[in-house]
Amino acid sequence: MSPLRWGLIGASDIAATQMIPAMHARGDNVVAVQSASIAWASTFAARENISVAVTDLTHLLERDDIDAVYISSTNEKHHAQVLAAARHRKHILCEKPLALSVAHGQEMLAAANSSGIIFAVNHHLPGSATHRAMRALVAEGAIGEPLAVRVAHAVMLPERLRGWRLTNEPGSGVILDITCHDASAVQAILGRRSTHASGVAVSQGGWANESSAPDAVMATIRYEGNVLAQVHDAYTVEHAPTSLEVIGTEGALFGSGIMTSNPSGTVTLWSRGGDRDIDIPDRPDLYRFVLDAFADAIAGQGEPSVTAQAGFAAMATALAVQQSAQTGRTLAIEQLID
Repeated sequence: MSPLRWGLIGASDIAATQMIPAMHARGDNVVAVQSASIAWASTFAARENISVAVTDLTHLLERDDIDAVYISSTNEKHHAQVLAAARHRKHILCEKPLALSVAHGQEMLAAANSSGIIFAVNHHLPGSATHRAMRALVAEGAIGEPLAVRVAHAVMLPERLRGWRLTNEPGSGVILDITCHDASAVQAILGRRSTHASGVAVSQGGWANESSAPDAVMATIRYEGNVLAQVHDAYTVEHAPTSLEVIGTEGALFGSGIMTSNPSGTVTLWSRGGDRDIDIPDRPDLYRFVLDAFADAIAGQGEPSVTAQAGFAAMATALAVQQSAQTGRTLAIEQLID
């Protein structure tokens, strides 16, 4: 295991609650944090025992004692910050969604490629032991040919996160937050990319007003090979478990309680022979898994758990669902990319 020296771009909740603990568990060093507010950057740095707090992104990126940056700023900032980090040849782990437009995403991929850096997206679900078990079972034909996927990722948004996500600011709303995660998870399990998407989105929560972004969506996504996915995402559901089901010609896989950031949940295989629970003994922390794969990729030993290209595909799927919800039309994703 090779420790990394990190610069944090964004003093976020996920950085504090998930990523910094996972970095420390690896033996990594968090060198500096950047935020638009020096008061908040300093408060965050003191709380997280980070020695350097800055507002100027260039000051962070020019430091020789930083190997990689973790970008967890609000979504509309990812594009410019990734381009800046790529210019300074820092390896990049970026929060989802990668960008807010296909054109920006393509520009980010090109910049990272030309700089020769490792560029990954912090989609944690594909690294979950339950998701990896489902992916392996699908690949080995345990359920025959996949036909459909059903995802229930409707949860209650924690009160501490009821800020910009519920506004009408660019990058807000449940689709770019949760549907983007689901797209990453489904494409990893199926090993296929999405081709078409449609969605209907509403505002259901008690916080909803005329300027609120949608906080609930029902989406239908078509994947290569005519596999259909039905996805329910919401910030408004408090009393229902999350789940992901893959239905095939010879059986089905049902993952219960697996659409979370915790290494928990169960996977059951249903077939003609009955049902059996899948044994999953090794369940590493999801964010530690992301960081270990990222560090290995930097060392030339494999790929990130979710590459930037895979994160781009998930982003494009979510953008297609968003545009469909706004226009009432089913979108061909390749037309969106073209």
